[in-house]
Amino acid sequence: MSSENGQQPDAAILTPDITGNRISVRDLWKVFGPLPERVMTPEYEGRSKADIQAELGCVIALQDVSFDVERGEIFVVMGLSGSGKSTLIRCLIRLIEPTSGEIWIDGEDVLKYNDKELTQFRRRKSAMVFQHFGLLPHRSIIDNAAWGLEVQGMNKRDRYERARQSLEIVGLQGWENAFATELSGGMQQRVGLARALTVDPEILLMDEPFSALDPLIRREMQDELLNLQQRIQKTIIFITHDLDEALKLGTRIAIMRDGKIIQMGAPEDIVERPADAYVEDFIRDVSKTRLMGAASIMEDPAAKALATQPPESALVAMREAGVDIAAVVDSADGFMGVITAGQAAEAASRGVSRLQDLDYPESAASPRVPPETSIDDLVPLAAATEHPISVVDEDGRLLGVIPRTALLASLARNHQAAEASRESVVR
Repeated sequence: MSSENGQQPDAAILTPDITGNRISVRDLWKVFGPLPERVMTPEYEGRSKADIQAELGCVIALQDVSFDVERGEIFVVMGLSGSGKSTLIRCLIRLIEPTSGEIWIDGEDVLKYNDKELTQFRRRKSAMVFQHFGLLPHRSIIDNAAWGLEVQGMNKRDRYERARQSLEIVGLQGWENAFATELSGGMQQRVGLARALTVDPEILLMDEPFSALDPLIRREMQDELLNLQQRIQKTIIFITHDLDEALKLGTRIAIMRDGKIIQMGAPEDIVERPADAYVEDFIRDVSKTRLMGAASIMEDPAAKALATQPPESALVAMREAGVDIAAVVDSADGFMGVITAGQAAEAASRGVSRLQDLDYPESAASPRVPPETSIDDLVPLAAATEHPISVVDEDGRLLGVIPRTALLASLARNHQAAEASRESVVR
């Protein structure tokens, strides 16, 4: 990267296109073999990996990879074996040296770090969680969890205190004095995660950390990671070959093939709009209703009444809309609850002057959900009530409602789309 006068910018100076991102990768290549720079010349542009390997004896692991990762994001990189995803994550902290390109983290060019700066970066700013745990069998669990701080030179008392806190976060309090051989695979992976958390890194790099676990334990660890992320808000790059795992964990997903990123976006974008036949084949059996959120099918409530108005106003709104239930909101659209025609008539007969004076308990008959709730998760809620499901944001504002008819229509559309996709494969 050069400035307008041809000079290389200082590592601490942000370039315009990376400002605000925790991680920015630009035009990254990794080529194994003799004279790797030849692979990037115009002569070999567009040639296949196999042809280049046969002609030059070079193996292309990464080709012109560029992406950004925001603070607090879980960025998932997925692909089949040999796609380049593990090489990519190792290039980020220079366990593998890139052939060319740029890696900017918090505005600093990692490729310009000297040995001392690189060591400090690996010890303090980033941490890796590996597939096969990498625990030291002759050391206790607390010593494994405290290992990174021991390497940093922290005294035993302080590093043990930090390690105990991390072990408690991952649910392993009480196991401090055990050894790895006494723990199940899932528990050992928790130790690996605790070891990473103990150094309090800003960036977690996770290279297929759950792929060696049994399916049930794997799902539990995925849930644990999501719950943990709600509390710690780390920037996470997560490597996987499993689409279900990617869709569950990823804020955004990058799909790799032959060292290239061929599509990048939010899970629902990839499922709804696959970039090519390769991605389409990946997502063919994915239930879109598992990814689509409540916000995608919600409607405005047919009847709505202000909390400061009398029950009679709710009855008028329901009568005009031809429904028997109304949403009650305050002046800022803050959701109080719902009221049926029968409840409003009864309140009016008792002389209630304002709707806000009534109780609106959440129940199976009047469920409320956040906008990201999947359509699949709405089905059991809809089965328990005839009333619309209310969609409410984190500030308590009413965003919309989902009548049972809208939910059924969405399920029917997605079923028809899945059938059409299967028929196209058969043909």
